[in-house]
Amino acid sequence: MHMTIFSTEGIPGAAEIRSAHNRIAPFIHRTPVFTSTYLNGLTGASLFFKAENLQKIGAFKIRGATNVVKSLPMDVLAKGLCTHSSGNHAQAVAFAAQQAQVPAYIVMPSNAPDVKKKAVAGYGAEITFCEPTLAAREATAAEIVSRTGATFIHPYDDYRIIAGQGTAAKELLEDTPRLDILLSPVGGGGLLAGTALAAKHFAMGVAVYGCEPLGADDAARSFQEKRLIPSVQPKTIADGLLTSLGERNFGIILDHVQGVLTCSEESIVEALRLIWERMKIVVEPSCAVPLACILEDKIDVKGKHVGIILSGGNVDLGKLPF
Repeated sequence: MHMTIFSTEGIPGAAEIRSAHNRIAPFIHRTPVFTSTYLNGLTGASLFFKAENLQKIGAFKIRGATNVVKSLPMDVLAKGLCTHSSGNHAQAVAFAAQQAQVPAYIVMPSNAPDVKKKAVAGYGAEITFCEPTLAAREATAAEIVSRTGATFIHPYDDYRIIAGQGTAAKELLEDTPRLDILLSPVGGGGLLAGTALAAKHFAMGVAVYGCEPLGADDAARSFQEKRLIPSVQPKTIADGLLTSLGERNFGIILDHVQGVLTCSEESIVEALRLIWERMKIVVEPSCAVPLACILEDKIDVKGKHVGIILSGGNVDLGKLPF
């Protein structure tokens, strides 16, 4: 049986997450934390929603991208930045590059949502479209890096990205009463790994869980089998959670996350609708996955204080499921 050996070297500690936070604070929003009396009544819990849908570029991804960009020396930065992403990370790198006045080369799968393609183009990035496979994304990005000398910023499998994403949970833990449970969506695992490390370093006894759609449940299966199982032909409305877990992310998740919960597409749509109708905020389907897991009773939240990271709000309004 093939076992992956995960190195602990370079895993962000409290100091790295703190310095990431100090580095990015002038360039991001400290997003609000929302509550809903209705949703508390429905679930029997005290829910605290960290509204990263109101973040710059409409998603938490600006945190990690800004942390990397602000830690690169100017001569390296001048050659530009490159990444591959179906959306939010692409926007984050494009925005960070625009702010730093350097070129951005973004590889996007041809089937990325139009709203995300337009946003990336709007930040002045040079977009290269490719087949919607990880192999095609990686090969196209590698060609661009060798041609331009740009710095490649991985969407999630990078400790600087993980430290940056962890700042969202750090803020949530600072801004709310003692949390018992912290829920985060999981795609590549940048947000979940960062959230788990923030909980470990900045709170006592908070149980962290990843949440993902049944139609893209590679993280749940990987967690159960303690080996990385790639995401093959995932199918879900939560387009931000289609990607496979990163290796660095998986190592942290195995060590610091209590479990990975899954939910049905019907529950995601129901949770999405509840957030839109009851909280009056625009979120994308990926955001609704943690609430969907609660609605399906995948975790006992009765009487508990539960933090939920609302990961982003870049939704294609032409394709709403209701």
